[in-house]
Amino acid sequence: MLKEGDQAPDIQVHTDTGEAFRLSDLKGQRVVLYFYPKADTPGCTVEACEFRDDIKKFTKKGAAIVGVSPDKPTAQAKFKQKYDLPFTLLADEDKAAAHAYGVWKEKNMYGKKVMGIERTTFVIGPDGKIEKIYGKVKVKGHAAEVLGAL
Repeated sequence: MLKEGDQAPDIQVHTDTGEAFRLSDLKGQRVVLYFYPKADTPGCTVEACEFRDDIKKFTKKGAAIVGVSPDKPTAQAKFKQKYDLPFTLLADEDKAAAHAYGVWKEKNMYGKKVMGIERTTFVIGPDGKIEKIYGKVKVKGHAAEVLGAL
């Protein structure tokens, strides 16, 4: 289980454009890495749009926003285009990033046990260490909460 102060796991996945992405390439800047269950679903859309709407404030604070879900790059690209999201979305199809960050968990959906992403946000410092973890995120107002902590 990761905790604040730990070195952030370096993940290698594909972006919404199909390009290779490596978290360590962002070393030297603050990163808001947020995991969400599925592109273009109601809660995930609210969360993404709140980050989008505050992007200039995050940029002023030197923070890059990066969203991660187990969707395919094509689904991420559609989601990004549909809502004009100005940040990178990662396609964690094999769930390696979710496992590395400990967010692939058993969930209870309508009385049924299923495996899925537990909505979680990690603020990673320029040194690559985890500064803050937001677990079991409630989407409404989350972006403002993260921004306030920066």
